[in-house]
Formats: sequence, C-alpha cells, structure tokens
Amino acid sequence: MSITLDASDWLALLGHFMSLSLLAIGGVIATAPDMHRTLVDQNHWLYDSQFNTCVALAQAAPGPNVLFVALLGWQVGLNAGGGIAGGFVAWASAALGMVLAMLGILLPSTTLTLAASRWAHQNRELRAVRAFKQGMAPVVVALLIATSWILAVNLGTSAGHWPLWLLVVVSTLLVWRTRLHLLWLLAGGGLLGWFGLV
Repeated sequence: MSITLDASDWLALLGHFMSLSLLAIGGVIATAPDMHRTLVDQNHWLYDSQFNTCVALAQAAPGPNVLFVALLGWQVGLNAGGGIAGGFVAWASAALGMVLAMLGILLPSTTLTLAASRWAHQNRELRAVRAFKQGMAPVVVALLIATSWILAVNLGTSAGHWPLWLLVVVSTLLVWRTRLHLLWLLAGGGLLGWFGLV
C-alpha cells in the first residue's frame, strides 16, 4: 500500500494519538477500536490485515502492550514512504510515524498520570477518590469488550468462521469460570491456528 501524507496529516496522526492517550483507561489496547476507525476506516492509511497484524504481533511479543502503537505508526509511515521497496525514504518515514505515534500515546497520559496519582495519594481518604476508582472498573471492561469485538469481526463473521467464534466463546468461558493460566489458552489457540482449524 502506498499513501501520501503531508505535514498536516503527520500532525493529525500525532494529535489523534494524543487524544487517545487520555482515553487509555485500563491500557492502550482499550483504544484500539478508535485507532482502527481512524487509521483504517476513515483515512485509509492501513488495511484491516495490517492493523490486525500489528496488534497480534505486539501482543505476542514480550513487553508492554503499547508496542502495537509503535507498529501502527511504523506501518503508516512505511505506507507513506512507498512500502518496503521505498528504500531510505520509506524507512525514515516509518521511523517518523513510529516516533509520532509513541509520543502521542505516551506523553499526555504519562503527564496526567503523574499529576493525578500524586494528588490521589495525598487525598486517598476522600469519598470522591474512592468512588472514582470503583466507577472506572466497568468503563475498562466495556472498552476491552469493544476492542475484542473489533478484532474478532475483522477476522470474519460468515457462517464459515464458526470455529473461530466457538473458540472465542470457549476461551471466554474458561477465563471466566476456571483458574486455567492464559498461556495454556494462547498455546491452544496457536495450535488450532497452526493446523488450520480456526
């Protein structure tokens, strides 16, 4: 995929990630649906498959789950530079996309978290502080469900994809009702995918 980005597009990319940074309650993965809407549906800077690959690769790699933002920025920049065959310009553009995406997602939330955590620690006995902490739990759950839905729907909703949906339901029930370690579920899903069953 080859796209053209001017200075205003690069600033829009930075601004979008900065605004999402302040919504990343419960982790940056909760903002993936809006990233998908902007990068894939609205601006057409990425394909669905590129978006899903960035998320899957970052989630499989060790380290913080914010890595998928770096990969999204890298992929947008790479597409803006003409793809892998674009040479030095493509690699420089990819690095710029990665830096802008990571600055955008990290800077506002880090600054706000530092200030808010200092204030909340000093005022931890206030009823409003305790109520806020308890009220955020359903918001985090809803954002994670929205992320799961976006990623699952992109994999296919036709009747031919029933094994994938069955795997989603079974995995959800196992996580909810058992103490089975998540790595076993990941390994099981990986094996099913390896053999082409999902």
